[in-house]
Amino acid sequence: MAGNLSRRGFLLGMPLFLAACQSQSGATLQAGLKPLEDGTPDYATAYAPVRDGGFSLPAIKYQNFDPKYLRQTVFYPSRYPSGTIVVDPKKKFLYLIQPGGRAIRYGIGVGRAGFAWNGEAVIKVKQEWPKWFPPAEMIERDPKLAKWKDGQPGGPSNPIGARGLYLWQGNKDTLYRIHSTNAPSSIGTNASSGCIRMWHQDIIDLYDRVPVGTKVIVLG
Repeated sequence: MAGNLSRRGFLLGMPLFLAACQSQSGATLQAGLKPLEDGTPDYATAYAPVRDGGFSLPAIKYQNFDPKYLRQTVFYPSRYPSGTIVVDPKKKFLYLIQPGGRAIRYGIGVGRAGFAWNGEAVIKVKQEWPKWFPPAEMIERDPKLAKWKDGQPGGPSNPIGARGLYLWQGNKDTLYRIHSTNAPSSIGTNASSGCIRMWHQDIIDLYDRVPVGTKVIVLG
């Protein structure tokens, strides 16, 4: 009798188990990741070395980071419509809102004390391997940057990295960007001059998902 009950419990539980596996695999695919056999994300592939725009980008040593900063789909009910970007500087997360109360979440690096910014903006410009123009106040703080006043060419040593999403408010450039970084260890920290940093592999994924005109909410 006990054996029959055990078998019945196993059979009754199988649909729930399979549904959970399918849900996990679906969430993994939604985040642009390949699922392993157990449905968990294949981060070794997602953060592997990549050749992009004629440049070689190194692998991210993702094992050295808190797993919460790895790209993933999460439950994130929001009043903002699907396609909106919500940045939470305090938690070091960027969310791309998805239907059904979910979001694709990326780990980010944010501004140091005194360099933080918050508000609403839109992505007015998208660029691959853009030039970097250090602001005048940055050159004032570090005169060595004056050599790039006319722009540092795009490349792995460029602070903007592989992709840049330029945030505007109306007709005014906020001078804040969502971009990749050549300092991968800064993800999960307060390290930038106000901009929102991401790993190369993650900004490439985000860049391909969002059009010009996307609304960006940076929480206070």
